[in-house]
Amino acid sequence: MLFLRSALFNVAFYLNLIVQMLFWTPYFFLAPRKKAWFVPKFWAASSLWLQRVITGGRSEISGLENLPDGPCIIAPKHQSFWDTIAFLPHIPDALYILKRELMWIPFFGWYVAKMRMIPIDRGSRTKALKQAVRTAHMLMKDNRQLIIYPEGTRRPPGAEPSYKYGIVELYVQLGVPVVPVAHAAGLFWPRRQFMRYPGVIRARFLPPIEPGLPRDVFQERLVRETEEACDAMLVEAANAENPPPLPDTARRRLAELNAAAQR
Repeated sequence: MLFLRSALFNVAFYLNLIVQMLFWTPYFFLAPRKKAWFVPKFWAASSLWLQRVITGGRSEISGLENLPDGPCIIAPKHQSFWDTIAFLPHIPDALYILKRELMWIPFFGWYVAKMRMIPIDRGSRTKALKQAVRTAHMLMKDNRQLIIYPEGTRRPPGAEPSYKYGIVELYVQLGVPVVPVAHAAGLFWPRRQFMRYPGVIRARFLPPIEPGLPRDVFQERLVRETEEACDAMLVEAANAENPPPLPDTARRRLAELNAAAQR
């Protein structure tokens, strides 16, 4: 039954994407950019609704009061495709950094261009980072919220953290608060897997890290505060009445946390 529900959800997810993209096209491209945000936000919310109805995977997001009123950097843990869509309905005017090849995809690339994102060439990291900083400076003057995943790529729950330097440079150069976001979504919507598991996916926007800290102090706080909150969510999910399957990385991390608690 779980396999069938996962299969049904995956089919419904992509059908929902295609149908809505086609249906909303006239409105999306004729409406002003900020009003056009309704379309991707509605799609994201409807996708989460499909997940809940079909697979029993519910989303609970807390800490939204920690989002500053003005421009900021939002730094979510990256474990799953879930964390690329779940926060979108709650962010006023999201700004993503993405690889430029995505701009070449029909319809999707046109949608991205309309929303004025930051496409970069990943072939040169130094050049891409400079380009991202320069473009973000310009676009964030309109009170936009830059979303960047500090680890760069999706990692399994409980894996040793691997934060990249890009988030540090953006923090220093842009001079805005950074809001870490913790969750354990990879337990329920695993990366590179077909299955979708029931349960409550909890995420929390943590208190913002104020601008102006030295690079090393900022990086230490970002990693520590994010990982501590993610560890707590991992423990909570593992101790639930019907926990999802735990990958080896999660089992090892839970063993480490148990050993540290017994010292």
